[in-house]
Amino acid sequence: MSTRELTIGFVGNPNCGKTTLFNAYTGANLKVANWPGVTVEKKEGAMRFHDEAYRLVDLPGTYSLTSYTMEETVTRQYILSDDVDVIVDVADASALERNLYLTLQLIELGKPVVLALNMMDIVQERGMEIDLHRLPEMLGIPCVPVSARRKTGLEILIHTVAHHQDKAQGEKIIHHHDPETSNHKDAEEHHKRYAMVYTDEIEDKIDEIGERLRKLYPEIENLRWHAIKILENDQELKERYPVELSDILDQDYEKEIINQKFGFIEEVIAECVANRARKAEATDRTDRILTHPVLGLPVFLLIMALVFFLTFTVGDWLKGYFEVALDWLTEESVVALSSVGAGDMLLSLITDGILAGVGGILTFLPNIFILFLALAFLEDSGYMARVAYVMDGVMGRIGLSGRAFLPMLLGFGCTVPAVMASRVLENRKDRMKTILITPFMSCSARLPIYVMFSGLFFGDWAMAAAFSMYALGLLIAILAAYVLKLLDKEKDSNMLLIELPEYKTPNAHTIYVYVSEKVKDYLSKAGTTIFVASIVMWLVMNLGLHGFTSDMDQSFGAVIGKVLVPVFAPIGLGYWQIVLALISGVAAKEVVVSSCSVLFGIGNVTTGAGMENLSSLLESMGFGALNAYALMVFCLLYVPCMAAVATIKRETGSWKWTCAMAAFQLATAWAAAFLIFQIGSWVM
Repeated sequence: MSTRELTIGFVGNPNCGKTTLFNAYTGANLKVANWPGVTVEKKEGAMRFHDEAYRLVDLPGTYSLTSYTMEETVTRQYILSDDVDVIVDVADASALERNLYLTLQLIELGKPVVLALNMMDIVQERGMEIDLHRLPEMLGIPCVPVSARRKTGLEILIHTVAHHQDKAQGEKIIHHHDPETSNHKDAEEHHKRYAMVYTDEIEDKIDEIGERLRKLYPEIENLRWHAIKILENDQELKERYPVELSDILDQDYEKEIINQKFGFIEEVIAECVANRARKAEATDRTDRILTHPVLGLPVFLLIMALVFFLTFTVGDWLKGYFEVALDWLTEESVVALSSVGAGDMLLSLITDGILAGVGGILTFLPNIFILFLALAFLEDSGYMARVAYVMDGVMGRIGLSGRAFLPMLLGFGCTVPAVMASRVLENRKDRMKTILITPFMSCSARLPIYVMFSGLFFGDWAMAAAFSMYALGLLIAILAAYVLKLLDKEKDSNMLLIELPEYKTPNAHTIYVYVSEKVKDYLSKAGTTIFVASIVMWLVMNLGLHGFTSDMDQSFGAVIGKVLVPVFAPIGLGYWQIVLALISGVAAKEVVVSSCSVLFGIGNVTTGAGMENLSSLLESMGFGALNAYALMVFCLLYVPCMAAVATIKRETGSWKWTCAMAAFQLATAWAAAFLIFQIGSWVM
């Protein structure tokens, strides 16, 4: 049995199905969505085929090997390294013309390349045909039809990779044009060796640059690719391999090289693809409404309103069953602990601390599930990319492109991947702005807070109150970005270039992977962060200067909360229990709910009886609907969870900037809650 491990790099344009193909081979549960910019760092997996070990690497999507964004830089650096043995270029076969530009650049690297023609099921549905005999002849590499979604052609692809690992080029390249029409001295040899042959002028310059590089840097393996990139004025390579070329680089040749590549691509498409004139008419008709300059934004808001309607109606119906189960578990736990003679302190810790805290959070699982299920359908259908396009006009007015809205959309799920997704932006300044405003998007961890407090105080208007948090977060983010634009003296041009994928029926496996991953994260928090936080909160509330106390007013928590009450009183949150719950929410936003259960001494606070008891208790303290709304706004805008803070530090590389961001968000939260509470108090 062979022990050799072959490393395969999966490369392709954004939204070509690359990660879906990677998942099909490795069984990995990586996030897959029908919009660009999902994979922002390389992922690795392993598989075996015919007793051979394979290491698979899923690289960020890129349109070319010219690095503009962080994700393109990651892909280029890895492809140029010696780590990869074979490159699998995953192309959307239904949009082959757009994908072949990267293919030609990969071929020029001189490494073994296999073209995976993905989405062949869509090609067949549209009545298109691809000549799988002529295409390899013109490109000089194997071309294998696959469908990652339907898992067809996978074995043939990996078999081809295994047999192509030592071949940088195919057996024979057959161009449709005659090399004798060229006056270049090596024209015939070029047409035999290279898929992409340029005009005589360009080829002469490539040869001359290559010769000078060979003399100065004999260690360079692929002189032709390096010469082409230097001719394209690639700054990274020019700095790495300085060479005198003033007599050759008499102008910028990048545009000319790009034009000639696309000229060759047109020839390839004309010869190899039939019936490509058939358009996806359904997509065009739908986009007339969903991407309409006037109707697009209202439609987006209506769709999100529908999402939250389902989250509340269906989610609350299912939540009722969880509450019944939690009541039963608590009662049985009390009986079991009492029967073994457990002391009051242990009984309180388990029932009032752990079960009240963790159990209360688990009852919101149906709401979380419905929310992520709806978002998964929207992402995989191709709609989310349209939202970025629709928002481009608004984002342009605040100094960002519509592409910055993609991380913000991810923020509706979780701030951590949303911050990481800021890598899709080209320059650091735009990334920093986006990272600053993305935490204002209302992540799923805040949903339990909205569900509980809107249910307590807003009755039939609970859904509207909760939905307003998502709209308000988006509005605050836009206002913050606009202020930053006014303060920024450098005016950048932010033009959105984004691929709008075809609409498609969401894939059941993709939906399953997305939702199950989010549910696992939620349960993981309940079993770790929230579990620990519930115990810590119980200890803080039941320990004082004289040890264990049943009077929470004498606890350490009460002392801490009362010290900060004057700071929170102007925003309607001047209650030491609320203050302490907000502090605990820095660990994870869900902890605010579990902390309220512990702090107010109400077991199963999310059940009907528990919420009624909490409502009566809060109202007796003078805490009403206006206070509840101010609390929801503060939770929406204040410091994100510790996991998000750590991610922001990693992405920005600066604790100073991260701390300044946290202070800015805390100040924004206080100011917004202050305005709402003070204006509301004056009006009411």
